[in-house]
Amino acid sequence: MTDTLQTPPPTAATHHERPFTGHPGRWEKERARALRTGHVRDHTCTSACEPVLVHEHTRWGYLAWTVLGDGSPPEIPHRIGVLTPAATRAQRLALRWLTRRPAQYIALAAVPGSLRLSTACVALISLLTGLFAASHGIPLDVAFPAMLLAPLLAEHLPDRLNSRALEYVRVVEGDAPCRYLWRLAALQTSLVQATAGSDRYELRRSAEVGQHLLWDAASLLQTQGARTAAAELIARERLMLQLAHQVAQILKHTADDNAPGTNQACAPARPLSPYSPGARPTTPPGPRHAPTPPLQKGTLPMPQAEPSQGDPTLDVYLLFAHEPYYPTAAQEINTTVVAAASLLLPHVRQPDGARIHGLLVHGRRPGEIVPLSTLTHELDRGTRWPEVGDWETVTENLLQVVRDRDCDALSLGLPEIARALVCVGPHSQIRAVDSTSGADRMYGPADRIGVLVEVGRQLAWAEAGCPMWPGEGLLPPINPADAR
Repeated sequence: MTDTLQTPPPTAATHHERPFTGHPGRWEKERARALRTGHVRDHTCTSACEPVLVHEHTRWGYLAWTVLGDGSPPEIPHRIGVLTPAATRAQRLALRWLTRRPAQYIALAAVPGSLRLSTACVALISLLTGLFAASHGIPLDVAFPAMLLAPLLAEHLPDRLNSRALEYVRVVEGDAPCRYLWRLAALQTSLVQATAGSDRYELRRSAEVGQHLLWDAASLLQTQGARTAAAELIARERLMLQLAHQVAQILKHTADDNAPGTNQACAPARPLSPYSPGARPTTPPGPRHAPTPPLQKGTLPMPQAEPSQGDPTLDVYLLFAHEPYYPTAAQEINTTVVAAASLLLPHVRQPDGARIHGLLVHGRRPGEIVPLSTLTHELDRGTRWPEVGDWETVTENLLQVVRDRDCDALSLGLPEIARALVCVGPHSQIRAVDSTSGADRMYGPADRIGVLVEVGRQLAWAEAGCPMWPGEGLLPPINPADAR
C-alpha cells in the first residue's frame, strides 16, 4: 500500500520557492540586517516571540519571511498580504504602510505600559517648538493645545491608519493557510510575469482575474479558515490553474508564430486515469469538450459545462473506494473520483445510477467532492439504499467504465487511514493502534476533511485547463426529489 497520495506532476509555476527567488543577494542582505537589529527565530522561541520579518513586495501583495537562526531560508512565509484588485496608487501606498518597520517602544517605569519612541520624539520637539513660539509672542492658548495635540497624533494616528489600510489588504497568517495561499500566489506571480512587456488583452485580463481569485481566497482564509471553506478554496484553485494553462497556451502559440488571440481546445486524449497518454484512442467517437473560447472583455474564464449534463451537476464529484487493482507492479489504485454526470452513462446500471446522481448533486456546492459514505450517512446510515438503488453494482460499473477509458477519472492510491476515513460517515471516528508501541490515536471529522482537501487539490491539478470528461451518451438527469 502506498504511503502518500499520488501527486500529480507540478506545473511551471515555481516562483517563490524561497525568499527573493529572482534576487538571491537581497535575502542575504536582509538576513544580515536582521541578525544585527532584531530577534531571529530559533529553538528558544515561544509563541509570544515577535521575530523580525523581511517583506518581499510583489505586484499582487507581499510575502513576510522570518529569519531562522540556523541560516537556512524559511520554507513558507510567516504572513501573506493580498492587495485589493485594481488597486489605486493610494491603496498601494497603504500596503507599503503595513509593511513598514515595526515601531520601537520605551518602557515606562512609573506607570504600566509603553510609549512609542516616535511619540516621545514628537513630544520633545513640540515642547521645544511651543516654548520657542511662546517666547516670540504667540499666545499660550494657541501654542499649548498644539503642544499636546502633536504627541497624541503620533501615538494614536498609526493605529487608525493601520485599520484603514487593512480595508485594502487581506492578511493571512498560520502555517496551513499560508501554505495554501502560497500555491495560489505562485500561480498569480506567473500570470503577472506573463503580462510583463506584453500589451495583449488576454494576458492582462488573466492577471486581473487571478488577482480577484487570490483576493477571494485570502478573504475566505481570513474569515472562515482552510477547513471550513475547503470547497470554495478548491474551486478557486481550479480556476487559477485553468488561467495558468490558458496563459501557457497563449505564450506557446505566440512563440510558435501561430494565430494570436485564440485558446487551445482541451486535448481530447489527455488521461486523468493512471494509464499512459498513448493508451487512449486518438479518434474518440465524438467531441469531448466544447472548445474554450477566447477571453472576452468583462468575462471570467469558467469551465465549460457539457451540454448533456444540464445545470444540476454543477461540477460535483463522486469519490468511492473499491477493491485495489494494479496498473503497474508498484502502483495500487484503491479509490476513484469521477464527475457526477458519469452516473448517467448507459453502461452504468439504470435507473439506479440516475437516482444516485440526483442525490449526489442535490444541495451541493460547485466543486464539492462527495464520498459515497456521505450518501450512506444521508440515507439513514444506509437503511434507505434499497429505495434508491444498488450502489455496489453502480460503483462496479463505474470502475469498469474508468478502466475502459470511457470517462475521465482521478485514480488514487490512498494510504490506509485516509481510505478508511473516506469510507465512514462525516461524523464518525476511527481508532488506529500502533503495532510496535501499542499507542492508539483517534481520527475524526477534521482528519476526514483534510483528506478531502488533499484529494481536491490533486483534482485541481488534474483538471488544469480541461474539465473532467464524464463520458458520451449521457442519459437525462432525474428530479432529485424523485431519488429520495
